[in-house]
Amino acid sequence: MASSATQASGERDKLSVRRIMLSEHPADDTRPIYVKGQVVTTLRFEQLVDPSKTKMIGWEGRLEPLAVVRNKVLLEPIHDLNKDEGIPLVVTLADGTEIPFLVRPPWSKSDGGWMPITDQQVDVFKDRESYAAMHAALMDALKKNDTLTEENQRYRKEETSEDHALAALLASGAVAQTPFMIASHITGKDDDTEIKATLFRGKGKAAVVFNVKNLAPEQPWSVKSARLLTVSSGRESAVAVRSTSSSIAPGESGVVAVVADRSAFIEDGKLASVFLEIYRHDGMRQALVQLDPALVAR
Repeated sequence: MASSATQASGERDKLSVRRIMLSEHPADDTRPIYVKGQVVTTLRFEQLVDPSKTKMIGWEGRLEPLAVVRNKVLLEPIHDLNKDEGIPLVVTLADGTEIPFLVRPPWSKSDGGWMPITDQQVDVFKDRESYAAMHAALMDALKKNDTLTEENQRYRKEETSEDHALAALLASGAVAQTPFMIASHITGKDDDTEIKATLFRGKGKAAVVFNVKNLAPEQPWSVKSARLLTVSSGRESAVAVRSTSSSIAPGESGVVAVVADRSAFIEDGKLASVFLEIYRHDGMRQALVQLDPALVAR
């Protein structure tokens, strides 16, 4: 098993845009901006920004010098900020309006714990009644609706999926209730994660159970996505994934189970090897496992 810091091109190329309506939350006078090391974050405003009155405090050694280009403010951290760090930023618009922000590391505290979030572009609207603000709000609403619709469809499909049911049993440790038998064990480790993987063979299905220990001092670990690709052509197939928890806290361990159907191993009418790729919360590839067709041989 390979454990690496390779980032999926699809995740890397996807632009993250967040919109802030200043008048929506008048009591929330300081808004966080989530930045990641060596990634440029752009704040975009409806009017020109006054560069002489736009400043950060205590940024030296943490971020590149602040850049203002017409109605945009560019932030580029030299490295990731610590989880508890916050750098004050005040952006002054051409009409004298001062807008305070707090530049934060790419983690947001939610009811489910710390979750990864990185702002690549933040559109800031002073007047929520403006055409641009109303259009942005409409786009956000449509996007959220599409996301909820897709999630509901996926959940309904997974509720009746045999592969997801098997993955849930494996993740919970109930291997005896599944048709799988242990085929082999492999391990992998990097600076932030230690993984012990168990490969299973079954009747027309294969499975991998990852025991993951989060070695990072501050950041939680979670699965962002999993991909199953044929070795020869890279053809992608569906894969079922279940975890014991949505994220693994620093110093803690958790289990991720993956189940693949025999159909994923068939290429040009013959059984072929496949690669299983696991991508973690920040889009980096955490594990690469080659699965032999013998795992699904009848």
